[in-house]
Formats: sequence, C-alpha cells, structure tokens
Amino acid sequence: MANGIKDKVAILGMGCSRFGERWDVGQEELMAEAYLEALGHAGIAPDQIGAAWYSSHYDDIGAGKAGTPMAQALRLPAIGVTRVENFCAGGTEAFRGAVYAVASGAVDIALAVGVEKLKDTGFAGLPPASRGTFAPMYLPTHTNPGNFAQLARAYGTRHNISAGDLKRAMGHTSMKSHANAVKNKNAHLRKAITVEQAVNAPLVADPLGLFDCCPVSDGAACAIVTTPEIARALGKTPVLVKAIQLVASNGWEVQSSGWNGSYVHTARIAARRAYAEAGIADPRAQLSFTELHDCFSITELVTLEDIGLADEGTAWKRMLDGAFDADGALPSQVDGGLKCFGHPVGASGLRMLYECWLQLTGQAGERQLASPSLALTHNLGGAPAQNVCSITIVGAA
Repeated sequence: MANGIKDKVAILGMGCSRFGERWDVGQEELMAEAYLEALGHAGIAPDQIGAAWYSSHYDDIGAGKAGTPMAQALRLPAIGVTRVENFCAGGTEAFRGAVYAVASGAVDIALAVGVEKLKDTGFAGLPPASRGTFAPMYLPTHTNPGNFAQLARAYGTRHNISAGDLKRAMGHTSMKSHANAVKNKNAHLRKAITVEQAVNAPLVADPLGLFDCCPVSDGAACAIVTTPEIARALGKTPVLVKAIQLVASNGWEVQSSGWNGSYVHTARIAARRAYAEAGIADPRAQLSFTELHDCFSITELVTLEDIGLADEGTAWKRMLDGAFDADGALPSQVDGGLKCFGHPVGASGLRMLYECWLQLTGQAGERQLASPSLALTHNLGGAPAQNVCSITIVGAA
C-alpha cells in the first residue's frame, strides 16, 4: 500500500535568479543563474545529476515542447530531461517529477528548473492560451483579473463582507507583500506602499485594483534533490520533503450547482491530502510560515481558508489584525510572493520552495524568521473554476 513520500527526499540545494524585466538576458541565462546557485549550495558536480525536469509555459527558444533547451543551456550530462507544463503550477510539477524519481530509487540526485521569459512576448499580461483540446473549455473570452474579480465578489457575498471591508483586507494583503519584498534583492517590485494606496488605486477588474495584481516577470528557479542519507554524507543538514499533492479540476465546478464560486475546490482537497501525507494534525499550530499563490490579493485571502489556516469567512479579519504579516502568528509571503517577487509562470512554484529552503536553512538574511521548522507552498494554475492546484510541505530533518 502506498504510504507517500514523507522524509524520503531531501533538498540538497536551490537557486533563484533575479525576477523582473530582464531585457538583457534570455531563458538560457536565467536558467544558468538559478542552476549555478543551486549547484554551489549542493556542493556536487554536474555529472552526479541523474535526471532533470524542466518547466516553461511559454517558449521563446523555438524548441517546441522538448527538454533540449535546458539540457543545452546548462550543458547537462547525457541524462533524460523531461519538459512539463501545468499552467502556473508547472514549477511544482517539475519539482514533483524530480522528487518522485529520487523517492522511487530511480536516481540518486535529480534536478528541477522552472523558467519564463514573459516580458519579451509583447503582451501586457499573459499571452493568450494556445489552441488545443482544452482551449475552448478554458474560458477563452475571459481575463485572469476578471476570473479572480468574480472570486472576490462571490467570497464577499457568501460571507456578508462589506465592499469596504473586503477592499481594505485586500489592501493590507498587498501592503504586507510590498513591505516584505523591500527586503528581497531578487524581487521584481521593491517599493513599499500603504493600505490607502492599494485601496484607492485604479481599478483593473472591480473590485481588484492595480496593487491587487501580481506583475508579469522574467525569472528562473531551481532545486536539486537527493536522499537524506546522501545529503548527510555530503555534510548537509537536509530540508526534507514532507508531502506533495496535486489536484486538477475535473469539471465539477462548472458542471454542477454544488460550487458557489467563493472558494477553490481543488485547494481544499490538495491541502487535506498533504496534511495527511505529512502527518500534520493542526496546521495552524504546526506550520511556521506559508508561500501562497497570490496572483491576486483575493487569492491569498481565500487560500488561507481553503487550506485551513483561517475559519471560513474570517481570513479578511485575521489579515487586518496582522496575523499573516512577517511578525504575525503565521507569516505568509515573507519574500513578497507572486505579488511582488513576480510571476514567471513556469518558475513560481520553485521560487516559493526557494524561500522555504532559505528560511529553513537560516539563509534568508534580513527577512529571516525565528526558528522556522515547517513550511507550506500553494501553487495554483488556471482560474478558480478550472485549475491545477498543488500543495507542498517541507521541513527540517
């Protein structure tokens, strides 16, 4: 009987490029920035890597959907490189492939890289979805801000939250992330804002304003994983993978009357399974901090409830009380999150894990939390009605 991957895999090293408008480099250079940092932390030679996974949603290298762009850019040894996509959850999908390879015993050391070069596409937001089997179903006439504005409206209506209170809670969410990003040299947006600035910003899709939306960014992130035994033999104090769970929408949300649009169904399922796999009975007490997929400020608020870190209809109150600030009871987005670190689609899941790894190994610099022991990442791709959601939990040995 399957018993999960808890404590079977260790993160040996991680790396992350600077996110932002990287006009001077391409995907190759971004991948190299992240990979060389991870390789340095891991303390291994490239020829020790047994397999690799590569996440990139939009391709500007011209190699289609193959793994060769990463193999060539990083001059990897003659190993298998698997190209993966899973909407904005692709970075976690690459990590999952590498982790499962090690947990199965197929390889001793595996590599996961996520990269995106979005600023050169010519689009202000994300480029249009490519046509295919799923494209007609994937709300092709809707925008991402529009989809998540609907989530905000449904959430406020479901829980009788006034428009003013919800707007202020979203404003605090954004203010918090900006304050955290000021301390992060790799973040795209490193400028503090006030709640009032967020509340009074121009509307993008009512009630979402300019400061409620994450930026489109260039960037890459990387993880090297191995067994705990190999990590310790190399002199490392390993960060262990406690759980990875991924859930894809199966159509229930849009084909039944059971979903009211105020939450993300897949997140609740993934969180429940991840807690069981990691052996977590009380996430509010056991988790030290979280990195959530805050593509929009409302997403962070709703996710906090979906994954059980606030009672339904109360996350907005706890946000205003400072519970999720860097010095709060359960910090969220300590590195600035998607909101300010940025959102290169294929890299975001690994970027979240990079912050977890830094914090758990005491390398987060001026944003270092006091003695963190267990961290959770939430990676969401698609829209609230149709998406892929992953939950990853990592912790100290």
